[in-house]
Amino acid sequence: MALRLGPLTLPWPRADDRDDPYWDFFIHTPPRDPANSVTQIIRRAPEGAINPARADIHTPEITASHIKELARFLGADLVGVARLDAPDAADGEAYPFAVVSVVRAEHDPRAAAGLGGQVPVQNALYVTFVLSAYIRELGYRATAAPHPDAERLAAAAGLGTLDAAGRLVTTQYGPRVYVADVIRTDLPLAADG
Repeated sequence: MALRLGPLTLPWPRADDRDDPYWDFFIHTPPRDPANSVTQIIRRAPEGAINPARADIHTPEITASHIKELARFLGADLVGVARLDAPDAADGEAYPFAVVSVVRAEHDPRAAAGLGGQVPVQNALYVTFVLSAYIRELGYRATAAPHPDAERLAAAAGLGTLDAAGRLVTTQYGPRVYVADVIRTDLPLAADG
């Protein structure tokens, strides 16, 4: 039995019990001008310069564990490193590794275009932006960008498996995840998976 205290009802309604048009608008209605959304603002931000003096780093295994720990600190729920099969040639040089981050998603950002539905995308962009800046500060190249095979790279990094539709399914969170922009880097890392 619910207890009503004026406008409040105890216990609180569950998220799946919502029949609120404002909540539906918040989750499903995209902004009128997508150029003003936080995701586009972060993606348009300049990457920054690479530190000309490379930092002394540990072994690839220890460096990979430090990068993963920093990504989890920044808000990633799962992080892995994948070796790129045919290293991406961007800027005329190859990137041998990809750092893949995954965040939990209550709503699928591909189906929920509203500000509330894009929260996992915003959280993931924060992680990849700061993490790639940190790698550049160490003196190595790193660029974060959407990757057409991001879910396959996440599976190759041992973060989960792909279902029949090619979507990432993790053991911890199931299919309710969002794969962040992939960070391609030449920082010596130990690949997972």
